[in-house]
Amino acid sequence: MSKFKIIILLGIFVFVSFRYSTDARHIIGGINTKILASYVDMKMRIQDKIDEHLSQQEEIQRLRAENQTLQKSAVLSIAFASKLNDILKEHNIAGYHPSVTMVESIGYTNLNDYGKVWLKFNEFNQSKIYGLLQQGYAAGIVVSNDGHPQGLLLSDPKSIFAVYVGNQKMQGIAQGNRKEVLVKYISQWLQPQVGDEVITSGLDGIFFEGIKVGVVTEVIEEESSKTVVVKPYTTPHVPSYMHVIMQN
Repeated sequence: MSKFKIIILLGIFVFVSFRYSTDARHIIGGINTKILASYVDMKMRIQDKIDEHLSQQEEIQRLRAENQTLQKSAVLSIAFASKLNDILKEHNIAGYHPSVTMVESIGYTNLNDYGKVWLKFNEFNQSKIYGLLQQGYAAGIVVSNDGHPQGLLLSDPKSIFAVYVGNQKMQGIAQGNRKEVLVKYISQWLQPQVGDEVITSGLDGIFFEGIKVGVVTEVIEEESSKTVVVKPYTTPHVPSYMHVIMQN
């Protein structure tokens, strides 16, 4: 309803209010109130639709930009892999062809344990241990539990894999303690620092080298080695989709 029509109706209401009885004014006022309520309701619905449309446009634009970045990364990765395999051939070393597959976490193994999840993993081989990723970061490992694929997230004490700490690539072993992620067995003479980045080393065959794990937040002096506390880059949420590293 246009603003012009609303103004006319309000004029009629004022005129009747002065010329006619209280009952008449009451009836006309009730009609006018309903009209105004309908107008406000319609206006709000239209505004909600506009806001929803704008939100969808922003999301589409964000996803398009993200897709372009991923396409660029994919092209560069293919080029890098091709060059790497050429170098390996020159030195009579077998080509390197790592692969990643998507899996789905379908629920926690136990309701009071947020470190273990069941996975839907069609290519699972119970004789192997796999590296688990979420959003491109290390999220834990995959093992067999009675023949079924089980994800042990970073916080789980049995989630153990080899890592490097800092630019000097100080070797250590990442392991959860239910509350934190630790990197243990760093040589006593090395100097890890708060802020050092932790990445996978690939020395254990679970992950390949270079996958980011987190950042050092504390250094603990042990009797014969050093341990660092790590803040992970990702905290897996269940249910969700993750990726698993398939060995070369």
